[in-house]
Amino acid sequence: MNNFIKILSIIHREGWKFSAISLLISIFLATTVPLLSFFGFLITFFILWFFRDPDRSTPDEEGKIISPADGKVCLIDSSTPPKELNYGDEEMLRVCIFMNVFNVHVNRSPVKGKIKKIEYKEGSFFNASLDKASEKNERNSVIITTENGIEIIVVQIAGLIARRILSFVNDGDRLNSGERFGLIRFGSRVDVYLPKTFKSEVKVGDKTIAGETIIGSS
Repeated sequence: MNNFIKILSIIHREGWKFSAISLLISIFLATTVPLLSFFGFLITFFILWFFRDPDRSTPDEEGKIISPADGKVCLIDSSTPPKELNYGDEEMLRVCIFMNVFNVHVNRSPVKGKIKKIEYKEGSFFNASLDKASEKNERNSVIITTENGIEIIVVQIAGLIARRILSFVNDGDRLNSGERFGLIRFGSRVDVYLPKTFKSEVKVGDKTIAGETIIGSS
């Protein structure tokens, strides 16, 4: 029983409603079209697996930026933050992490700090690995101010399949490094904007673990 409860605890609550609907449909199909029910049960299992939310051990190192997402670094460049933030035209160091449907999709804060601003923008649903996705796709931008007054920007970007970005936080909330702050459903991307004085600790193609991998440093 304890092991069963432990397994259930690593599934994010957002996954239960989807898996419950899928399970009910699968049970119904089992009494009408047994062959289809097999695929229904597979989908139910996939949904539970997709919404897994394992604990992470976040490094406690000053001046380090922690990955907000599981996935693969798909782009590192200099870019201006999303226009809706009204952050100006000065370019920042940008590290982009692509999450496929097999990655954990719970996002974690890259730093310890206070949320200065959250800005949501509706958009399209291009493949999140494409560069134009950062400009065209649905997104949710979060500015976090560290205890040293440094501002870090995290942008959740919906992907080709994703249709909903969830935020667990509000303006003024305080976050610890590695703390959960949001989730994107079914395939997506997260961009992190750092001051130009920072340096990247990863390269394109590297795999990252949310809450654990160091992606930048001051």
